[in-house]
Amino acid sequence: MSFNKITIIGYLGRDPELRYTPQGTAVCKMSVATTERRKNSIGESEEHTTWFRVTVWGRQAELANEYLGKGRQVYVEGRLRLEEYADREGNPRISAEVTATDIQFLGTRNEFAPPQISSVENRIEVENQEAKAVPVNSKAAKSKRAASRPLVSIEEDEIPF
Repeated sequence: MSFNKITIIGYLGRDPELRYTPQGTAVCKMSVATTERRKNSIGESEEHTTWFRVTVWGRQAELANEYLGKGRQVYVEGRLRLEEYADREGNPRISAEVTATDIQFLGTRNEFAPPQISSVENRIEVENQEAKAVPVNSKAAKSKRAASRPLVSIEEDEIPF
């Protein structure tokens, strides 16, 4: 029997990149950095940062793309694979690749809110204002009003992941 599991708590180095496979499965790639502080041999404090390339699949990939942004803290569980490659100068390098099985968003939602969220909120606000401007007695107004009910605010601890 063998077992490969890694747990990471770190910060995103850039915004997640969402793509879809030809079969329609969502794939989100992101870079996560972890930093540890320790003293060197002469007693000075040093920081060591390790970068992980994280791949998330399916619905979690779509949620990660929607809610995460550069600088957000994230908890990742998954399988670790080390990939060897040559950099531009031909030097051998090793990349830590993680295929996530579970992710949790840490910190507050407003701490590092990606621009997508604010534009969605603005669009909803505009749609709500347009719905209020339509006369109440028309059939189109009634159907539009039913379709554009005000959205309920979801607190961070209510998100189901």
